Order: sequence, then C-alpha cells, then structure tokens
Amino acid sequence: MKRILSVIVLVAAMAAFIPAKAQEELKKVYDDEINPIEQIDNALAQAGAEGKFVICQVGGNWCPWCLRFAAFITADADISKLIADNFVYIHVNFDPRANRKDPAKAELAGQMMKKVGNPGRFGYPVFVVLDATGKVLHIQDSSFLEEGKGYDKEKVVRFFKNWTPSAVNK
Repeated sequence: MKRILSVIVLVAAMAAFIPAKAQEELKKVYDDEINPIEQIDNALAQAGAEGKFVICQVGGNWCPWCLRFAAFITADADISKLIADNFVYIHVNFDPRANRKDPAKAELAGQMMKKVGNPGRFGYPVFVVLDATGKVLHIQDSSFLEEGKGYDKEKVVRFFKNWTPSAVNK
C-alpha cells in the first residue's frame, strides 16, 4: 500500500511540475514596466509612417497561451513575414491580478483597455487590429485560432491576411 501511495504522490508531483516547467521555457514577451498607452501610440506613429496596421496582442507573461502564440508566430517564417509586411505587432501587457494591487496601474490599464475596445471579454490573448489612426478595426478571440494545445497555422494565416491594409482597403 505504501508503495502504491508513493507512486501516486510521485506521479502527481511530476504532473504538477511539467506544465510549470514548460511555461518557464517560453520566452517572456510582455514588458510590464512600459506605459501601454505610449506603447500603442508609438506603434500607431510607426504604422502611419509605414502604411501598416497595428496588432496589439493583449495578455501577459502570466498567460501560457499568450506566450505560446508569441513563440508560434516567431517560429514560422511565413507568418513572421506576413506580419512584418503588414503590421506593427506589439505585446500589450495586461495583468488583472497586478492591477488589483496597484491603483495607478489599474487606472492606466483601464484607459488602455478602453482605447482598444475593451477586448478582455474574449479572454487572453486577445488581438486588436488598429488602423494607423487608432481606430479599432477588429477584435479577435484567440480561441478561434487554436488547435489542440497550440495554434493552427491555416487559421492564424487567414486571420492575418483578412486584416492586412490591402484586404481592408479594397
């Protein structure tokens, strides 16, 4: 009986460790020290100068799906090129837990979320497509891009292609 109990405890400990370990290996892409409104404004200025749109990937380093998506688009050369050719892509930090502890950050986060159409209702990550003037063109629920425990290339490419400046401005 002790042997069976020991095996169960060992398996449970390993199961708890593996997801945490996998999350640690994903590159952190969100900077919680920068002002998200300034980050968006800078991206809009760059997009205007380059004839592109802005995509805000709203989420945080606390979100494994956010980090998975960042790794997914970085690892795929076709998707990376599609993004580079058409968008200024930014990772906009939003941490609901941290915001509850810091009223100043909570206020700034609220302003930022309002600026991008209050997309939090869709979960995280959530993608907000802005034209160069800051107008919200589309909010994309990331669950529609998922496949299993990752993302589906065909769905992701379709999303990006449907929201390029040339597709929208036809």
